Amino acid sequence: MPSSTVENYLKQILIESIQAGSSEVAMGKVAECLQVTPGTATTMVKSLEKKGWLNYRPRRGVKLTTSGKKMGMNMLRRHRLLETFLVETLGLDWAEIHEEAEELEHAISEKVLEKLDEFLGRPTHDPHGDPIPTKRGSMPNASDRTLIDCEVGDFVRIESVQDQGKEFLQFARKKKLIPGKRIEVVQFDPIADSLEFKIDGKYSLTLGSKTAAKIIIRP
Repeated sequence: MPSSTVENYLKQILIESIQAGSSEVAMGKVAECLQVTPGTATTMVKSLEKKGWLNYRPRRGVKLTTSGKKMGMNMLRRHRLLETFLVETLGLDWAEIHEEAEELEHAISEKVLEKLDEFLGRPTHDPHGDPIPTKRGSMPNASDRTLIDCEVGDFVRIESVQDQGKEFLQFARKKKLIPGKRIEVVQFDPIADSLEFKIDGKYSLTLGSKTAAKIIIRP
């Protein structure tokens, strides 16, 4: 059985490749998202290559093999199902569940995971709006559009929140920037580099472009 560290690397590389829309992930990004030094990341990646989990190209990046992608997808499925359980069944705050799921995902068995999926009604998305992989490793296509891509007059729905940090999730919940909310783009101010929105036709909100770029939407 792979260690929790191996599982974390494979899951995070998979997530980064999905978000970037590229099968190859730069080493700098690997080190950054796993919060380790570049040297530590390179040493670990070389070890994973020897075990057949990924392919590594010096000064370029890494690409998961078929077995590496399968393991990464399995860990992503575990994580997002556990987050759903923690929110919908145990009532934990969505800003607090990431770290809890990080711990639990390495301990849960496949048998319990399958029962959990059944118990939850086979959910397709987690509380943050991110798609949950199926048991076979398939996953609904996620949108790559954000609020910053919208134009004045557009009507869209929030699909997911890209920033999984606790502080940002608390901010998003407070401002009602949660999956499913309907957004109308009211105004863009190029001088302030900000956008004004209406949420569900009721609440007005102004966001800077950096914050708006963290909110994934669909028409």
